[in-house]
Amino acid sequence: MTTRLTEKRPTPAPAPEPTPAAPAARRTRPRGRRPWTPWLYLLPALAVLGGLLVYPVYQLGLISFLEYTQAQVSGGEPTSFQGFGNYTALFADPQFRQVLLTTVVFAAVCVVATLAVGCALAVLLTRVRALPRLILMLAALGAWATPAITGSTVWVFLFDPDFGPVNRLLGLGDHSWTYGRYSAFALVLLEVVWCSFPFVMVTVYAGIRSVPSEVLEAAALDGASQWRTWRSVTAPMLRPILVVVTIQSIIWDFKLFTQIYVMTNGGGIAGQNLVLNVYAYQKAFASSQYSLGSAIGVVMLLILLAVTLVYLRLLRRQGEEL
Repeated sequence: MTTRLTEKRPTPAPAPEPTPAAPAARRTRPRGRRPWTPWLYLLPALAVLGGLLVYPVYQLGLISFLEYTQAQVSGGEPTSFQGFGNYTALFADPQFRQVLLTTVVFAAVCVVATLAVGCALAVLLTRVRALPRLILMLAALGAWATPAITGSTVWVFLFDPDFGPVNRLLGLGDHSWTYGRYSAFALVLLEVVWCSFPFVMVTVYAGIRSVPSEVLEAAALDGASQWRTWRSVTAPMLRPILVVVTIQSIIWDFKLFTQIYVMTNGGGIAGQNLVLNVYAYQKAFASSQYSLGSAIGVVMLLILLAVTLVYLRLLRRQGEEL
């Protein structure tokens, strides 16, 4: 009698029950730390900024909406609210529109020239030896540290038609550089570039030194010239630094005052060399139209605020990339 053995199949193990999801870990705050602790440390700086920046800006905006002349300063007549009347009169003035256009164009030329000189000298610093590099650095930092009024006075003396050495070297006789509109702007441009290029040079030089040497060696092995290497390799890697330097230069050159006022004697002949800052000074203090001068200041503040917001956004993007 044969016994038939049947093979038993193993029964499948029951599926494990799904475990409940673990609760998200909560961010624990260190003991003894309060959410207002950082603001407590910032309070002294905020108080100083509030007194030196916020309150004057408030007063500037308030006066721009009032009728504020010398009579109101002396307390002889009460001020009257003008609303946007001062701004309407300002933008209806063809001289203001001309000065605004002149300021934008002149600031753009100053920025381009400053960046060109600064970047060229930064590249030169990477090509020379230690001693010439040190001499160039000290000379540039000396120009950067010179006060604007001192540098402007020196440049006026250098190009003086009677005693300046430049006219003697060039054989121009008694040619006056500040008489013509464009020659006066060219003279101011030279002084602005002279006192502004060191910031660009030092910043761009530091950026160039941070570029990996392997990348530059690879470009040289591929047969790229120095100009091609700068345009296709170095400049794209320095784009964040170049953007920040450009926006800084725009802010500085747009609110130019000292160089124009000193070198053109308050704006040139018949106001041919006026920029917005000098024009606002003339309206507010020379003509006693403080409300119009304040309105010009508010317009400049809004323009520079827009540029500053772009600057902060680019800084934030640069920090995220790093």
